[in-house]
Amino acid sequence: MANIDKTAIISETRINNNDTGSADVQVALLTHRINHLTEHLKGAEKDHSSRRGLIRMVSRRRRLLNYLSRTDRSRYESLIKKLNIRK
Repeated sequence: MANIDKTAIISETRINNNDTGSADVQVALLTHRINHLTEHLKGAEKDHSSRRGLIRMVSRRRRLLNYLSRTDRSRYESLIKKLNIRK
Protein backbone atom coordinates (compact mmCIF):
# COMPACT_ATOMS: atom_id res chain seq x y z
CA MET A 1 0.00 0.00 0.00
CA ALA A 2 1.43 3.33 -1.01
CA ASN A 3 1.99 5.85 1.74
CA ILE A 4 -0.14 8.40 -0.14
CA ASP A 5 -3.11 6.01 -0.25
CA LYS A 6 -2.77 5.27 3.44
CA THR A 7 -2.58 8.95 4.38
CA ALA A 8 -5.64 9.76 2.26
CA ILE A 9 -7.65 6.91 3.78
CA ILE A 10 -6.72 7.96 7.31
CA SER A 11 -7.63 11.59 6.66
CA GLU A 12 -11.04 10.59 5.25
CA THR A 13 -12.08 8.30 8.08
CA ARG A 14 -10.47 9.71 11.20
CA ILE A 15 -12.63 10.96 14.05
CA ASN A 16 -10.36 13.85 15.08
CA ASN A 17 -7.04 15.32 13.92
CA ASN A 18 -4.90 13.03 16.10
CA ASP A 19 -6.74 9.83 15.18
CA THR A 20 -4.65 7.24 13.33
CA GLY A 21 -5.69 3.95 14.91
CA SER A 22 -9.37 3.97 15.81
CA ALA A 23 -11.55 1.08 14.72
CA ASP A 24 -12.96 3.24 11.91
CA VAL A 25 -9.52 3.88 10.44
CA GLN A 26 -8.47 0.25 10.84
CA VAL A 27 -11.60 -0.96 9.04
CA ALA A 28 -11.04 1.52 6.19
CA LEU A 29 -7.40 0.45 5.76
CA LEU A 30 -8.35 -3.23 5.86
CA THR A 31 -11.10 -2.64 3.30
CA HIS A 32 -8.60 -1.01 0.94
CA ARG A 33 -6.17 -3.92 1.33
CA ILE A 34 -8.98 -6.48 0.91
CA ASN A 35 -10.17 -4.84 -2.31
CA HIS A 36 -6.62 -4.71 -3.68
CA LEU A 37 -5.91 -8.35 -2.80
CA THR A 38 -9.24 -9.48 -4.23
CA GLU A 39 -8.29 -7.96 -7.60
CA HIS A 40 -4.92 -9.73 -7.45
CA LEU A 41 -6.52 -13.10 -6.71
CA LYS A 42 -8.83 -12.84 -9.72
CA GLY A 43 -5.79 -13.35 -11.93
CA ALA A 44 -3.78 -15.65 -9.68
CA GLU A 45 -6.03 -18.54 -8.73
CA LYS A 46 -3.15 -20.65 -7.37
CA ASP A 47 -1.85 -18.05 -4.91
CA HIS A 48 -3.10 -19.87 -1.82
CA SER A 49 -0.96 -18.00 0.70
CA SER A 50 -2.43 -14.67 -0.38
CA ARG A 51 -5.90 -16.19 -0.24
CA ARG A 52 -5.27 -17.23 3.37
CA GLY A 53 -4.10 -13.70 4.18
CA LEU A 54 -7.26 -12.33 2.59
CA ILE A 55 -9.42 -14.56 4.77
CA ARG A 56 -7.54 -13.39 7.87
CA MET A 57 -8.03 -9.74 6.89
CA VAL A 58 -11.75 -10.24 6.30
CA SER A 59 -12.07 -11.93 9.70
CA ARG A 60 -10.20 -9.12 11.43
CA ARG A 61 -12.39 -6.51 9.73
CA ARG A 62 -15.49 -8.44 10.78
CA ARG A 63 -14.35 -8.46 14.42
CA LEU A 64 -13.68 -4.71 14.33
CA LEU A 65 -17.10 -4.08 12.78
CA ASN A 66 -18.75 -6.23 15.45
CA TYR A 67 -16.98 -4.16 18.11
CA LEU A 68 -18.20 -0.92 16.53
CA SER A 69 -21.70 -2.32 16.24
CA ARG A 70 -21.76 -3.10 19.96
CA THR A 71 -20.21 0.16 21.17
CA ASP A 72 -21.43 2.89 18.79
CA ARG A 73 -24.15 1.87 16.35
CA SER A 74 -24.31 5.22 14.52
CA ARG A 75 -20.56 5.20 13.76
CA TYR A 76 -20.89 1.60 12.58
CA GLU A 77 -23.74 2.38 10.20
CA SER A 78 -22.08 5.49 8.77
CA LEU A 79 -18.84 3.56 8.22
CA ILE A 80 -20.42 0.67 6.32
CA LYS A 81 -22.29 3.15 4.13
CA LYS A 82 -19.12 5.16 3.46
CA LEU A 83 -17.08 2.06 2.58
CA ASN A 84 -19.88 0.23 0.73
CA ILE A 85 -19.60 -2.85 2.94
CA ARG A 86 -22.60 -5.14 2.71
CA LYS A 87 -24.34 -6.05 5.93
